[in-house]
Amino acid sequence: MSVAESRRIVLFRHAKADWPQVSDHERPLADRGRMDAAVAGRKLADSGIPFDLALCSTAVRTRDTWKLAVHELPERPKTVYEERIYEASPGELIALLNETQDDMQNVVLIGHNPGIQGLADILAGSSEGDARERMNRHGFPAAAFAVLTFEGAWKSLEPGVTTLADYWAPTE
Repeated sequence: MSVAESRRIVLFRHAKADWPQVSDHERPLADRGRMDAAVAGRKLADSGIPFDLALCSTAVRTRDTWKLAVHELPERPKTVYEERIYEASPGELIALLNETQDDMQNVVLIGHNPGIQGLADILAGSSEGDARERMNRHGFPAAAFAVLTFEGAWKSLEPGVTTLADYWAPTE
């Protein structure tokens, strides 16, 4: 694959978590979260994006979100559980994405707010249709995702270089 080809990043916030007496990292999904994760997986499948790689936080709620969502996809991508995603800032997430090998065209990153929403805001220099307006209106609730596109090598990913191509939230 040429580094000049179009790439896609899907920024996917974990689904609604429960609040039992456990550490934040160990919080499981709530019942609504389990339902929303599967619906988000179907929406990702409907997008037709053939994912090459999934980068998922090691937190229980993100792992469980991805396990339910990926079940809905026609093909399961290689999944890497990455502890650096948990509590990461947008800059730290960009640095992580910069490490992606250039033979990976489509990547989904399953993480947490405020990092995921901040990353979508920072990366998107432009948007298609009403995607930005919908994202601004809804924020980035649990189980929401944004689809960003850009041209070039992963190491060239930086603020403002992507186009917000789509946005979906369970509240839409």
